[in-house]
Amino acid sequence: MGDIEIINRGTWIDKVAYEIINREKKLGRDLSIIKTESGLGASGIPHVGSMADAVRAYVVTLALRDMGYNSVSIAFSDDMDGLRSIPQGLPKWLEDYLLMPVSMIPDPFECHSSYGEHMSSLLRESLDMAGIEYVHYSAREVYRKGMLVKEIDEILRNADKAGEIIYEETGQEKYLNILPYYVVCEKCGRIYTTVVTEYDPKRKMVKYECVGAEIKGRWYDGCGHEGWVKIDSDKGKLVWKVEFAARWRALDIRFEAYGKDIADSVRVNDRVSREILGFEPPYHIRYEMFLDEAGRKITKSRGNVFTPQVWYRYGSPESLILFLLKRFIGTRRVKLETIVYMMRELDYYRDVYHGKIKIENPMKLARMRGLIEYTYKLGPVPPVVVPYEVILSLAEVAPEGKEREFILKRLDKYGYKYKPDDVEELIEYAVNWVREVGKPPL
Repeated sequence: MGDIEIINRGTWIDKVAYEIINREKKLGRDLSIIKTESGLGASGIPHVGSMADAVRAYVVTLALRDMGYNSVSIAFSDDMDGLRSIPQGLPKWLEDYLLMPVSMIPDPFECHSSYGEHMSSLLRESLDMAGIEYVHYSAREVYRKGMLVKEIDEILRNADKAGEIIYEETGQEKYLNILPYYVVCEKCGRIYTTVVTEYDPKRKMVKYECVGAEIKGRWYDGCGHEGWVKIDSDKGKLVWKVEFAARWRALDIRFEAYGKDIADSVRVNDRVSREILGFEPPYHIRYEMFLDEAGRKITKSRGNVFTPQVWYRYGSPESLILFLLKRFIGTRRVKLETIVYMMRELDYYRDVYHGKIKIENPMKLARMRGLIEYTYKLGPVPPVVVPYEVILSLAEVAPEGKEREFILKRLDKYGYKYKPDDVEELIEYAVNWVREVGKPPL
């Protein structure tokens, strides 16, 4: 390959893993275990972008293992966050629970212990179906067990410094006057309407008042309640501007990606981690947002979510993983037709991997081979036995109700040598598409 340097398997994933190791060695930190982290939103129906964080963190863990290091990926459910708006399609009675922590709101679908658990379980289910391995942490459990109490104590003792950092990085003056901590009001149950004005380090307690808050342009009255609560409980949480830093040190996180929408928070947390907690923050990569067909940001409140469960109805988990891994720079548009395009592309990558399609450029070949290897989680990459495109074309002309029988007979007639496992899921994806969506895109 001449003078061209290809790191490990030639992908951005390998480059990130390589840079993490180099950085950790320069910092002189223990390399016995390297933890990657991703956040799992729990405030609304998860979309494919919600899954990207955990998938990317996991493949970085795989790359680190591939380099000979012990690594584990942590998925952290943000279920202490308050519900700021009602996602489209959910019941109006949730209005009564706005600004309450999602882990303390009833499940509108009545199948989980809370709203937050229901939403995070949908995301975890989609990760499990894709074979993504992770250690799960619930924010509420982490606070309840006091796992962040040392970090909370240090941050609140240095609240003046934290407020200065927030002001210097964002221009926000709020935390020059109040402490960067939210309490769940013991009377009304809301979390964002409280302000914390005092910290007693001996008792490890904060004093708060429920004064009200403006969220998304709407004012919410506080109930006026005042009180003290312990910081080693699920009665409160650090604000986002400092919470990441506490998590990073407490869990010893060495890698976490972030979206451009929270760049300010990450910049603040990096400084809080270094200047208050004395912990070098994890290596970061920054990614762009996922957009819908109209070019709008996909948001849970807008209701233009495109869920992994929808993808799995029409395409394989591997096609979704490949979509998420192909690149992380630049915005990505997601529409239903993306599933068909990625199923075709998955076959193309597999054909390249097995030498059926020749790629002359060695860098491009290495990158494509590496991406498909990570798509299959560094396990065997199966060859294409029957192309997805063939089955999709047959599904278009198959008689309704007899699609499977029709497709199998045609495949036999065309001379394909296959096992049932090679085609059963492909037939299901193709038939679902044709019957429920319509004509496949070109």
